[in-house]
Amino acid sequence: MATASNDNGTEKATFLTPTRTRRRLRACHECDLLVALPPLRPGQRASCPRCDHTLSHRHFRPAERSLAFAISALIALLAAIGFPFISFEARGVSNAIRLTDTSASLVTQHEPFVGILVLLTIIVLPAFYLLAVIWLHLGLLQRRPLPRSYRIARALSHLGPWMMADVFVVGALVSLIKIAGMASVDLGPSFWSFCVYALLLLLTTRSIDSDWMWFSLAGEPLAPEGCRPGQPAAEQALTGCPTCGLVSRLSHFGRGRCQRCGEPLRFRSPYSLQKTWALLIAATLCYIPANLYPIMTTTSLGDSTPSTIVGGVLIFLGHGDWPIALIIFTASVVVPIGKVFALAWLCITVRRRGESRFKHKRQTLYRITELIGRWSMIDVFVVAILISLVHAGSLLSITPGPAALAFSAVVVITMLAANSFDPRLIWDARNMQPHMPASLKRQSPYSPVKEVDDA
Repeated sequence: MATASNDNGTEKATFLTPTRTRRRLRACHECDLLVALPPLRPGQRASCPRCDHTLSHRHFRPAERSLAFAISALIALLAAIGFPFISFEARGVSNAIRLTDTSASLVTQHEPFVGILVLLTIIVLPAFYLLAVIWLHLGLLQRRPLPRSYRIARALSHLGPWMMADVFVVGALVSLIKIAGMASVDLGPSFWSFCVYALLLLLTTRSIDSDWMWFSLAGEPLAPEGCRPGQPAAEQALTGCPTCGLVSRLSHFGRGRCQRCGEPLRFRSPYSLQKTWALLIAATLCYIPANLYPIMTTTSLGDSTPSTIVGGVLIFLGHGDWPIALIIFTASVVVPIGKVFALAWLCITVRRRGESRFKHKRQTLYRITELIGRWSMIDVFVVAILISLVHAGSLLSITPGPAALAFSAVVVITMLAANSFDPRLIWDARNMQPHMPASLKRQSPYSPVKEVDDA
């Protein structure tokens, strides 16, 4: 069964599915419960009855809607690239930059990794995403998928967290406030175009219904026989495709391949806990130099002043800009540290089978951790904008410090850690293994332990 509700969250209907059904079955990606999708009308969404994870969200004219948003966003991006972004004037020195200068300046300042990361997250990956959406939905409107639509559709599901145009907008606003104290700043047409582009990109991602898209691309084969909705998929040696959602039965060796999109399938993400621990340790090691070394150095009339992450927060507080100081402190200190501790706590407690209410709390914590990690890039974007805009030699210039690379690594590694953690482990029951094939028991990421109640 699955619950259908309106956009305002009020319950619309509950659909019970006979045990023998083999159509429109889904294994929840977050709790692994096997459910049957109800018929949805535009404006309704189907949610998992156990963890409330959204399984499908139907829109009115989904192909036309996504196509319109994607084309508009791509036009706004082209305008943002083609016009001046920000200009400033101070002490008789003026400078204007374009959007691409934010990454090019980092490369010329011997920070190629950070420069490439900025370019990928605000231009390259979003542009590929928008072109992919346009390509796919043009084929869907013609009822004839265009070449390589399956591979492109598979790639879409992996790009979402790495597109950070909205984060860049916040970073640009913080940069403007910082520069306003030392120079006169003018916003170019590119700045406003980029703001429109960031909004349209967000609307494009929210307009995609992957369940409808894959059904329109390749239909939906029947689920394996003997499926029992309302029970965990793993207990039935079943798994849901992480890309298209199709339910498949694993082979005797616990492996398989989705017959609709070709995605490799496993019982659980291999070595999920081990990979998460390794990435958390690496992020912790990178976070130390990210705070000890300066993230940028400001030169004014030949006097250089290095600034660390915490030092930048204190400067904003000293100038009375406590809202900006709070944003930087939250994004650069609270979020990275909180994310490391939250994922570490989940890795520890995932072996302890608590009551259902504690599983819901852990699931909520994981969702928050996965959502906020990308916002730590604000500080990196601030540095990218400042060093590209303010460079007038010894008179007035800003250069990146060694902490910029270390902090960028922290952001990327913590995001990879959140992606490597398999949230289905939170919901795995103590009595799951007796229902599994022997080959799958050997692949379980942990062995059965005593069930305890903890918060």
